[in-house]
Amino acid sequence: MTTSSILPQPNIIRKLIVEVVDARDLLPKDGQGSSSPYVIVDFDGQKKRTSTKFRNLNPVWNEKLEFIVNDPKSMEYEELEIEVFNDKRMCNGSGNSRKNHFLGRLKLYGSQFATRGEEGLIYFPLEKKSVFSWIKGEIGLRIYYYDELVEEQPKTEGLPPEKEVATPAETRKSPVVEEVRFPVETIAMMHVPHERSLSPPPVVTIEESPPTVAMHTEHRHHATEDVHSTAVHPPSHFPPDVRRMQNARVGCGERVRVLKRPNGDFSPRIIRGRFSSDSEKIPTYDLVEPIHFLFVRIVKARALSPSESPYVRIQTSNCLVKSKHAIFRPGEPTANPEWHQVFALDHNKADPGSATLEISVWDGPSDKFLGGVLFDLSEVPMRDPPDSPLAPQWYRLDGCADQNTGKVYGDIQLAVWIGTQADDAFPESWSTEAPFVSHTRSKVYQSPKLWYLRVSVIEAQDLQICSNLPPLTAPDIRVKAQLSFQSVRTRRGSMNNHSSSFFWYEDLVFIAGEPLDDQLILLVVDSTAKDAILLGHVAVPLSSIEQRFDERHVPAKWLPLDGGNNSSYRGRIHIRLCLEGGYHVLDEAAHVCSDFRPTAKQLWKPAVGILELGILGARGLLPMKSKGAGKGSTDAYCVAKYGKKWVRTRTITDSFDPRWNEQYTWQVYDPCTVLTIGVFDNWRMFADVAEEKPDYRIGKVRIRVSTLESNKVYTNSYPLLVLSRTGPKKMGEIEVAIRFACPSLLPETCAIYGQPLLPRMHYLRPLGVAQQEALRLAATKMVAAWLARSEPPLGSEVVRYMLDSDSHNWSMRKSKANWFRIVAVLAWAFGLAKWIDDIRRWRNAVTTILVHVLYLVLVWFPDLIVPTGFLYVFLIGVWYYRFRPKIPAGMDTRLSQAEMVDPDELDEEFDTIPSSKPPEIIRVRYDRLRTLAARVQTVLGDFATQGERVQALVSWRDPRATKLFIGVCLIVTVVLYTVPPKMVAVALGFYFLRHPMFRDPMPPASLNFFRRLPSLSDRLM
Repeated sequence: MTTSSILPQPNIIRKLIVEVVDARDLLPKDGQGSSSPYVIVDFDGQKKRTSTKFRNLNPVWNEKLEFIVNDPKSMEYEELEIEVFNDKRMCNGSGNSRKNHFLGRLKLYGSQFATRGEEGLIYFPLEKKSVFSWIKGEIGLRIYYYDELVEEQPKTEGLPPEKEVATPAETRKSPVVEEVRFPVETIAMMHVPHERSLSPPPVVTIEESPPTVAMHTEHRHHATEDVHSTAVHPPSHFPPDVRRMQNARVGCGERVRVLKRPNGDFSPRIIRGRFSSDSEKIPTYDLVEPIHFLFVRIVKARALSPSESPYVRIQTSNCLVKSKHAIFRPGEPTANPEWHQVFALDHNKADPGSATLEISVWDGPSDKFLGGVLFDLSEVPMRDPPDSPLAPQWYRLDGCADQNTGKVYGDIQLAVWIGTQADDAFPESWSTEAPFVSHTRSKVYQSPKLWYLRVSVIEAQDLQICSNLPPLTAPDIRVKAQLSFQSVRTRRGSMNNHSSSFFWYEDLVFIAGEPLDDQLILLVVDSTAKDAILLGHVAVPLSSIEQRFDERHVPAKWLPLDGGNNSSYRGRIHIRLCLEGGYHVLDEAAHVCSDFRPTAKQLWKPAVGILELGILGARGLLPMKSKGAGKGSTDAYCVAKYGKKWVRTRTITDSFDPRWNEQYTWQVYDPCTVLTIGVFDNWRMFADVAEEKPDYRIGKVRIRVSTLESNKVYTNSYPLLVLSRTGPKKMGEIEVAIRFACPSLLPETCAIYGQPLLPRMHYLRPLGVAQQEALRLAATKMVAAWLARSEPPLGSEVVRYMLDSDSHNWSMRKSKANWFRIVAVLAWAFGLAKWIDDIRRWRNAVTTILVHVLYLVLVWFPDLIVPTGFLYVFLIGVWYYRFRPKIPAGMDTRLSQAEMVDPDELDEEFDTIPSSKPPEIIRVRYDRLRTLAARVQTVLGDFATQGERVQALVSWRDPRATKLFIGVCLIVTVVLYTVPPKMVAVALGFYFLRHPMFRDPMPPASLNFFRRLPSLSDRLM
């Protein structure tokens, strides 16, 4: 075959379109109250500019700028810089100036770009160039990309290789250009022959932005083997700053100390070992211990002896497993069965008894021996990523002397190697630790993309209302909106006296999940009578609703109402619909949230670091199942959740000390977030198809990312605690290694602490607290339903437990915990008051004299007060550095008030809503709640009384007290006008700090006067 006969490879060019729409509220900089703005866009060395709008602070361009993406794989990390300038040539008297005025700039990253068809108009606030810049306004952009297929003419053999590569300009001049929208999978497969795509890390890594493409591992590696014969280092998937920092990471250099555990056995502890030791350089993906497995890949066989349903038996000295029954391709002879199955068997190098591996083929119905192969394990090769997968080979099947069979013939194709859990074949392999493959594999899940759907119900017209209403009775017309399992109803509509229209002007908010294939149903209901009457309905597909990413106005629509079988006109309804992409849809409790990014990908900021988690194992788990004869077992697996990514380890069956040794990574967009790790006992693998057995919780741990030092490995053991009706119970311990790979002092990392926690729309159009909590519960239910459809499914009980869906339920224990938290926060104020009281009472004469001297210095030099206060705070922070936490904190039983909790309070906490308890128990709990509410009521009344007494000073409710107060104020005014203020301050300070021998033990007159002021408590009924 000649070169000219080979079909040319398709040349795909990715183009980035930046549509500069308009700008709003720009800064006037031409000296005449206006500006003549233009925009310069820079992407990957390509600069383009728009036209200049003469003297317009709200210019409208509507210009499209086209750029060529040279490397689509690295587009996520490319920067798009946009700068707005004032064209001084348009200004009078300044045409000779060489520098235009700067009006603002904007920097975006490739992770914020959308594919064509998913883009939207977004207004970005303009940023400063330096601290002293004066910038305001925002610019509206529509950014998207698409791929073009360029069909080139076949090249001749004599053409030099360097001339075959066309530049972007030459590509645009090619004779045949066809624009094709390729899916991401197609593009990824086209690039496979040109660059190897191995999986080097010993983890399952899925980046959240952009979504990764799932490719079959075997096919992918076979394709690469045909092209390359040497190993190629895999491309990095992290930003350059984080990648450099990961490759040259320096140890923390501090000694490991055993701290006193304040909560006894319920506190986390440091695990001693190779992970906690100091090292000058830490290699990548080192958080877990390597576990060696013997991998056997059974592919197919040929020319076997006659058989009906052959299977493969794999046997070592301590293990015997069987494959599934073979499958036959249509049209192929039955002597060529196929299995395509991988096994991961325990392998111990130190065990001399496991020196051989026997692989044999048997016929299922007759259990007839069809041949086998024997391997010496000392000769089995070792494979470590990023090595390519071992190529399967054909082996001749041999007979066995003790088998009374006829002639054995045929070949089997297989591959045998020794690897670790980092091997790319391990997640889909049959493991001896987890024989129930369908429910025990390691998996990575992604939460669905959720939107807020805002439905603004404005009015309805021409409704056919019942005419026989009683006199002076206004019809009760309401609109009921339904989306999936969510249902919300508006309030009663107001009627116009001059027409038959009904008005609501009410916003209803729902949770909508992608794919947007549901329908929003609006029902107009007449609830005047006892039985509601349906006046009409309308169904709106979610895919037809407009998406918006900011607070721009969305036009309302008139929709006709459908009356069912009767196709006559039933009226119309005026509504405004939009999918809100500028909000973050909360599916977790706000105080333990792991992600604050908005729904729209275009609004995402770049990642600031990488969170690496190594799930080592668990120790001392309690038995969760009964095996009979007084024996128990536990089949544990671990789930970790951060952001939209969920990870699930494999299930280790029948083990109280499971060792997972799996490592995962997440991109961190905000360090002020929380990682949640939970351990569960697997019950679903024993359930039938029609049976539902929920997994049992063993415990969970939450780790706040901001408490982790940058680039430091924390290897700790955390107790797994479960709160039951009988109190807290320790179910075991989980061992994890965690590292936050982040440049600690980069400006982007430090700037996050000054940015709003939630996206911009939460502050422009905030949602109510009760409404947001109801939406969070709906989002949790939607995420649970989505993950339950995976294989293996992630049960709804697991999702609810990880997301803390019941965090806002009433609990006497939590109320006490919050009260003691408030007391602990105010403890410093009480301590300061006690210290001042000790100074006043001269408990320590030396300290009191020093305070007098310091007070004199601050009075005579008042400029030192503020810097002295900040210096004092700085010294406090330096002092407390000695007592900083050495390890990330886990669950605290003492803070949770779980150690001495009353059993009846726990029983009330676990009670359902509505309550399922007998009436006498409910009556006792209600009386207890009334007693607690009475105490709260008294405290609130005392606060109100003190505030009303302050108001009574000048309100003349007590005329004598007011006269005395304003008279004293007049005297103080005269004294302060005549006496130097420093002398007054010294006199008051020394009087306050006077010796107890000059002090009256009774309360002072000022306090007595304040306590005698009237309040409004005597007017309460």
